[in-house]
Amino acid sequence: MSIRKPEMILIDVDGTLVDSVPDLAYCVDEMMKALGREPWGEARVRDWVGNGVERLVRRALTGTLDGEPSDDEFARAYPIFLDCYAENTSTRSKLYPGVREGLDYLKSRGYKLGCVTNKAEQFTVPLLKDLGIYDDFGIVISGDSLPVKKPDPGPLLHAAKHFGVSPADSLMIGDSISDVKAARAAGFQIICMSYGYNHGEDIRNHDPDLVIDSMAELKEIL
Repeated sequence: MSIRKPEMILIDVDGTLVDSVPDLAYCVDEMMKALGREPWGEARVRDWVGNGVERLVRRALTGTLDGEPSDDEFARAYPIFLDCYAENTSTRSKLYPGVREGLDYLKSRGYKLGCVTNKAEQFTVPLLKDLGIYDDFGIVISGDSLPVKKPDPGPLLHAAKHFGVSPADSLMIGDSISDVKAARAAGFQIICMSYGYNHGEDIRNHDPDLVIDSMAELKEIL
């Protein structure tokens, strides 16, 4: 499917711009050890990332995608994780190959650029700044910036309103079913990255408009 040239492009963070799993996995394992439990390792944590750190902690405590730990267990574990992640937001995380080239191209063509993530602001802003891409965006909407987050279309529509652009002239770039659902509900086009975090499932199963392997490919597509 071809992509219509948009006026505004919104981009997700984890699994799209940034491979943040090494830091998240490190903090999950430090949390588990502090609780006297076995660490999970990076490969396992990779399948649990993508719905914010609270959900990640619940998954780590239960070992399942949708399990619920006891309130006591969660109350004990969550602060341990948050303290660790505050110190390790960008220690091991890196931009994916092609991201810098992709952003430079989009900026050179004058696209309105925004960042929309479910990651809390206290982690999002330092991460984007540490990796040198914070200033590329005209708006950054984090998971706690608004009362709703993806897959709700609210954050996407908020950004469109901010830039004065219609949803029909907007494009979302993400990596997960949450991004696809938000984009569809908002009336945006959606491109997904093949390498992101979608709980071990191929994102093509959720029918985004296009799947690409590198943001450097945007030059050819747009």
